[in-house]
Amino acid sequence: MTTKVHWKRIDGSIGQTPKPRHGHRAITVKDLIIVFGGGNEGIVEDLNVYNCSTNQWFQPLMKGDIPTGCAAFGFATDGTKILVFGGMVEYGKYSADLWELNPLKWEWKKLKPRPPRTAPSPCARLGHTLTYAEGKFYLFAGLANDSKDPKQNIPRYLNDLYSLEFKGNICSWEQPIIRSTPPIERESHTTVYYRGQIENRPKLIVYGGMNGHRLGDLWSFHLDFSQWTQLTPSGLAPQPRSLHSAVVMSNRMYIFGGWIPLISSENNEKEWKCTNTLSAYNLETNSWELLGQECVDDNVPRARAGHCGVSVNTRMYIWSGRDGYRKAWNNQVRVLNSFVEITGFFFVGLL
Repeated sequence: MTTKVHWKRIDGSIGQTPKPRHGHRAITVKDLIIVFGGGNEGIVEDLNVYNCSTNQWFQPLMKGDIPTGCAAFGFATDGTKILVFGGMVEYGKYSADLWELNPLKWEWKKLKPRPPRTAPSPCARLGHTLTYAEGKFYLFAGLANDSKDPKQNIPRYLNDLYSLEFKGNICSWEQPIIRSTPPIERESHTTVYYRGQIENRPKLIVYGGMNGHRLGDLWSFHLDFSQWTQLTPSGLAPQPRSLHSAVVMSNRMYIFGGWIPLISSENNEKEWKCTNTLSAYNLETNSWELLGQECVDDNVPRARAGHCGVSVNTRMYIWSGRDGYRKAWNNQVRVLNSFVEITGFFFVGLL
């Protein structure tokens, strides 16, 4: 079956639209898209909320221990609390701080989690992922700076995995005992959670990233067995990439945008560019489906990296990002509807 993709650019939003940025993060709570941090000629520290039902942007009045701005951090929610971990707080200076935001009160609190029983706490990093799954938050990989001087960068790619669990008011880090070889070190990858419909096993799915060159590998981590498995899907795989977005809707993981190699030789990239291609990985059949070639249609998001992508109900939203080495740009929202039938206000969808 041929799949066609239709995007819709959302214009005429109410309220003050946030300034463009990249390296920000977004999560959803019901119909709200909550956007925090990022960079645009410096680290951005504001928190903005987009209401998908009313097409309205607003900035809540924040309370509590409000964190400084950061970029390329971990951002996740269990629906009642939102966590921020790590990220870049100044050029060359990375954080290992953990913050909690209550979205009902818009109140921040700095957390002091207990370290793992048999390992050190996660080091300061950026470009990692934080994913909520089965009652725990999972931190994976990223990039550390081993230099004591923030102005001197000694990069170290990571592939460590931590879980963070809350019991009452106490939260604790743990390192799962891994039963297999983990993925190679990386940053600027994506991680999503999925529970299989057929096998009914909870797992994390890691795709792509950067480790001196763009990565296009795909891994699953089964939470019940603490086991990594490299996946070998059928179908035409998308180009390796980093700084892309990934969301799960139904039984597919949708991959949009990012930096892809333009000229490469033996894993040595000479040049790279941003893309606006959209691919889908079928989580049940272990197969890739290419959904959209690069194009310049006005309703299709322009090529970008470092943007945010989230799903609300059955729609995928893309916001902001940067085009190659240019400054952050584009503060319009685009939406992709994953309904097979086109319904409602949005005319976009997969046919």
